[in-house]
Amino acid sequence: MSDLHWKPAHELAAMIHRREVKPSELMAATLKRLEQVNPKINAFVALRAEQAMEEARAMDEKVIRSVELGPLAGLPFGVKDLEDAAGLPTTHGSKPFRDHMPAGDSVQVSRLKGAGAIVLGKTNAPEFGYTGFTKNLLFGVTRNPWNLERTPGGSSGGSSAAISGGIVALATGSDGGGSVRIPACYAGCFGLKPSKGRIPLEPSLGMLGWNDTSVLGPLTRTVRDAAMYLDAVVGYHPSDPDSLPHPGISYNAILERIPKKLRIAFHPDFGNPVQNDVAREVAKAVNVFKDLGHEITQIDDPIVDLGREWQRLGATQSYAQLYELLDSRREDFGRAFAAGTISAEHITWRHYGQAYRLRYQFNEWCRKLFERYDLLLTPTIATEAFPAAGPPFDTVNGKPADQLKAVAGFTYPFNMSGHPGANVRAGLTDNGLPAGLQIVAERHREDLVLQAAYAYEQARPWNNKWPEI
Repeated sequence: MSDLHWKPAHELAAMIHRREVKPSELMAATLKRLEQVNPKINAFVALRAEQAMEEARAMDEKVIRSVELGPLAGLPFGVKDLEDAAGLPTTHGSKPFRDHMPAGDSVQVSRLKGAGAIVLGKTNAPEFGYTGFTKNLLFGVTRNPWNLERTPGGSSGGSSAAISGGIVALATGSDGGGSVRIPACYAGCFGLKPSKGRIPLEPSLGMLGWNDTSVLGPLTRTVRDAAMYLDAVVGYHPSDPDSLPHPGISYNAILERIPKKLRIAFHPDFGNPVQNDVAREVAKAVNVFKDLGHEITQIDDPIVDLGREWQRLGATQSYAQLYELLDSRREDFGRAFAAGTISAEHITWRHYGQAYRLRYQFNEWCRKLFERYDLLLTPTIATEAFPAAGPPFDTVNGKPADQLKAVAGFTYPFNMSGHPGANVRAGLTDNGLPAGLQIVAERHREDLVLQAAYAYEQARPWNNKWPEI
């Protein structure tokens, strides 16, 4: 069953529906792979192995009885440890929440289970998703299967490592500034940040949030896997006042219907330095769209710098959720997370006003861009993966660089604007590490992002190359 480790989710699902493999056989192979690989990469930090196997065997019986199965039937998946799954603690990678047991599944997890997928366990994340690499005081460092000395990114780093480590083909993620796209890039898999509201969010720690920059999204081996995942989880839910109605389409069904001769803008740097071999691989990836018959225009329009404002908005909501614990148990939180969150005490309405003025300016930039173009292409990250325990690189091509921009300079702007974006593997750097291309479209056009990513993937497939650990 070792050949199952690298198969994409849609192929595994088809094999189960055709009775070529039993759900219990897939689960057994998954658990064996996890036992071999997880001690090296630390992707999963909590398991429900026995329950998952029981559910897989129960699904075997349904197959025998020809009971109608969901589209994701029998597929093991990982749940990022910032999201609830019944019977498993949601620790948020934080010591004060070591034993925090949720009342049940999140909407997203419940819908994936409703489509037949089986929760295997929780994947590691930095404390409350605070950093672009995955490390916390509870579970330690998660490592990149392409190079164990490097990070798989964050904050969905456990999920991306589980994908590229050959453990599971599906994992949940969340993205408040790049936390799906960054780990997808560093681990060489596919990751989608949808528009705000496309996948319903749950209230966090008993509080409805006001910060509208964070969304849920999938990490997968292929684009079709993500389309099937999205089909299972989208649509309004009353727990999220901002959740969107069902789009009325199947993303899986429309993947191959990409419009002809798209108008595509390519911005190579957003005014930031990009590692030379990353830029080389991204340029090759952009040329694929030209070869497919689309119209590519390189642009150099200046971008509003939103980094400080993005950090401030995030800090205020985290502080509102945690201020009582930060007052009473500050020593139990990671120093960087605590300091960054407590900084919200000094953020005023003047700062908020400045943040929303700059958001408006970037929104206008996006509005004008998408009046002229159907898609925007950029690098996903300016560098290859940095050391597993951090910190991020502070130089690019031998010159000083801003660490935040080096990691998230191409991603957080679209959390501030709300546009959907995805990472596809552009190629490998000179060190054999993945580089990524980001595909961005107008709000609510996940269909176009997926179609473009799928067309690229068919022209330049990546699912035939994964790391050997």
